[in-house]
Amino acid sequence: MRRPAAAKPVKRVKSKAVTKPAEPAMDVAVGRRIRDLRRVRQFSLETVAARTELSIGFLSQIERGLSSPSLRVLATLADVLGVGIAALFGASPNADGVSDQVVTRGLQRPELKLWRTGVSKQLLSPASSDNRLNLFLVHLEPGGSTGDELYTHDGEEAGLVLEGEMLLTVDSETWSLKTGDSFRFASRRPHRFSNPANDAKAVVLWVNCVTGTA
Repeated sequence: MRRPAAAKPVKRVKSKAVTKPAEPAMDVAVGRRIRDLRRVRQFSLETVAARTELSIGFLSQIERGLSSPSLRVLATLADVLGVGIAALFGASPNADGVSDQVVTRGLQRPELKLWRTGVSKQLLSPASSDNRLNLFLVHLEPGGSTGDELYTHDGEEAGLVLEGEMLLTVDSETWSLKTGDSFRFASRRPHRFSNPANDAKAVVLWVNCVTGTA
């Protein structure tokens, strides 16, 4: 009589720890900056919602880091708060927002990474909420875009494409800019930009100048 074959031992596969992406931490940091700037200016959520035409619930989610805002939304919020988008970088603002910093070291650049849209902006000039002229290094991942909607904000902007290709739309006209091409326009003109490439990143040196206050 044959004995039944011994059951093979079952190998237990150890489950690997799932590492959460680091990007949501950026959402928390940006949300905190928006909340701090709003409180410094003594604006209620209701006031900001009315001026931006965004819902109070959505603004609350942004401030708590539960929602990743687009560049269009961030530009609108910065506009209402009376600052340039550079004010969303760096440490919490002082009441007067004044900074006497002159140099920004390469390893100390604050970065605003809009990970859902494939756009990131490194701030090359010193971070301060009172700065009117700011210099950025913008990275556009393949297919990265500010979105389908055109947007506006205070100021003027200009730039130089350092690497890759960028599609820039201002009003109803769209240009394809490649390495070495440059641009300038008033930020109150409806605009958007994107990287049309599927396999190459675009890098743009970008200048924003805020001309007014909220």
